[in-house]
Amino acid sequence: MSIEIPGYRPGTWTLDPAHSEVTFSVRHMMISKVRGSFGVKEATLIAPENPLEAKVEAKVDVASVDTNDEGRDAHLRSADFFDVENHPTMEFVSTGTRVEDGDFFVDGDLTIRGITKPVSFELDFGGFGTDPYGNYKAGASAKTVINREDFGLTWNAALETGGVLVGKDITIGLDLQGALQV
Repeated sequence: MSIEIPGYRPGTWTLDPAHSEVTFSVRHMMISKVRGSFGVKEATLIAPENPLEAKVEAKVDVASVDTNDEGRDAHLRSADFFDVENHPTMEFVSTGTRVEDGDFFVDGDLTIRGITKPVSFELDFGGFGTDPYGNYKAGASAKTVINREDFGLTWNAALETGGVLVGKDITIGLDLQGALQV
């Protein structure tokens, strides 16, 4: 199966970190959400003629975690959570791209804290265009939900009122912009 995407060009695309972001949200005390972000270290998309055969590899700098609370960020960097000393990056390697009922999905292997699990990101194309410097760019957003405990992120605290401090489900959001390499 092949699809056509207006503006699509085959080639090697590299991430523009200044215009890209990885975000997350998780339930806190079961009553609200904590949101944060990571700096994207690198990402490459190898795009053949058929977009459904594209391959993506990405790395995220885990030490860059930012939740607007330095104490919480330090705890997230510790061995209780990401253990950045031993696992400085999160990585994603795609295994396929598919279309279901008109929606695009990128399937792949996500590695957090040395544990690799399959995930599917629902993809929303933003489009293509040329910037003022002559670079041909593409934009997209993607989202998935993972169970953090599947990746060894099991630290938690019981609440006096019932429930736990940190929810299991993490929503991961990507807002990405890349440039076609010439």
